Amino acid sequence: MSTTNLRTIEIRNPADGRTVGSVPDHDADAVADAVRALRSRQPEWEALGPRGRAKWLLRLQDWLIDNGAHLTDVIQSETGKTRFDAEIEAPAAIDLIKYWARNAEAFLTDEHPKPHSPIGRTKRLITTFRPHPVVGIITPWNLPLLNPCFDAFAALMAGAAVLVKPSEVTPLSAVALGRGWTEIGAPRVFTVLTGGGDTGRAVVDAVDYVQFTGSTKTGRAIAAACGTALTPYSLELGGKDPAIVLADADLERAAAGIVYGGLFNAGQACISVERVYVEAPVYDRFLALLTAEVRRLRHGRDGREFAFDIGALATRAQCEIVRRHVDDAVARGARILLGGKPTGVGTFFEPTILVDVDHTMSCLTEETFGPTLPVLKVADEDEAIRLANDSAYGLSATVWTGDRRRGERIARRLEVGAVNINDAFANLVNFAIPMGGWKQSGIGARWGGAAGIRKYCRQQAITVPRGPALKREPLWYPASRWRSRFVTTAMRAVDARGLRRLPLRRARPARRCTDYSTRQP
Repeated sequence: MSTTNLRTIEIRNPADGRTVGSVPDHDADAVADAVRALRSRQPEWEALGPRGRAKWLLRLQDWLIDNGAHLTDVIQSETGKTRFDAEIEAPAAIDLIKYWARNAEAFLTDEHPKPHSPIGRTKRLITTFRPHPVVGIITPWNLPLLNPCFDAFAALMAGAAVLVKPSEVTPLSAVALGRGWTEIGAPRVFTVLTGGGDTGRAVVDAVDYVQFTGSTKTGRAIAAACGTALTPYSLELGGKDPAIVLADADLERAAAGIVYGGLFNAGQACISVERVYVEAPVYDRFLALLTAEVRRLRHGRDGREFAFDIGALATRAQCEIVRRHVDDAVARGARILLGGKPTGVGTFFEPTILVDVDHTMSCLTEETFGPTLPVLKVADEDEAIRLANDSAYGLSATVWTGDRRRGERIARRLEVGAVNINDAFANLVNFAIPMGGWKQSGIGARWGGAAGIRKYCRQQAITVPRGPALKREPLWYPASRWRSRFVTTAMRAVDARGLRRLPLRRARPARRCTDYSTRQP
């Protein structure tokens, strides 16, 4: 694919503004060409079967292991992350390959459902799982290596060809992943195309299945386009994830876990803790512990030395959103307990604790995607649950309690796709359970056992006769009163209850209607 005449996008490190690379801004024609090529190669990839495809994924796993340090460098260069936050992406991708390589064959094996009725035993029933030919994956900028891996590995193992369109803010990691696929000599069924919004729209228009991770606003537009074209899709969208701290919790663990859950990657994770509800009896003590934890954090531009805990925000626009939420909260009566402003260097924003907050403030109602922790005192668990559910979003939540059964009971009352009890991000690295949101946080889910790979497949039903076939089935033409009665009597005998099972010699005449009040003109 020629990129000679394409415009380019310059990539900068948000921590210091340095130019770190550039990528082509692929147009709709380039996308269409790529999809045609992928579609032509996909049948051969599907024909390899799960074991054949797993061999290539495991070769990519070797490549990820060999190139892990370099990939972490690339992630840091385009995101401004700390080394600590950046270094988890390649190992998590390696773990994900192992999961799908080990389990895909069992997940994709034909199913043989039991017939619902004895009459149905004349057929052998089969459900097969056939991949969508080309899956388009559009990813955000917060986890530039891991987000493409989260979805591409399952789709590839399903037998689909895959086109990834990474965020134009952080495309270099995905480009490196695509280069790795080429370097191992794998079949050319995995392509990375870079570009802005027009490129993304072209991907949605061209592929057979769309997986999108990103903002709710963009997700709505993609859903509308897919609905018009009847293209299946899955969306993981914004979140405003609550944490509930109960009076019986281990407060030291809760404070440490919420700081990590809220400030990992400078708060730029879809399941970041963005609201904290604390029962009144332990509010003051918890707040003191939380403040001490945040105060210890080191904030700045990191290299390879793990010198800092919190890095930069990915864009200047994101920094402005965080500033707006903090300023709005203060204007409405909130207090800044710690932090509260940009540092003046790059796109760094101080880790911030807000108190005296309420649900009139954007910091509790809109997705912040930044290093803020608004903390609100509640009377009891019922108030905490009510406020946690008072949101347009429903991605995930955390519950902190000394009673695990109580935590599970509360979890079942929360209107979110995932709940972690006494932990943060645990669902993100447990691939046997689904990762998906309720309400405006998405449609569908990522991973989650068999469902996570079957989502990239079309189900096909097959019926096969058992035993010798009849020359003519009982309900085939020509019409016959005798054959009709025989079949319907057999169905009634099998399906109905009690005396209703007995065949009737003569149909009862319908009762004559004498009420003409409902007769239509």
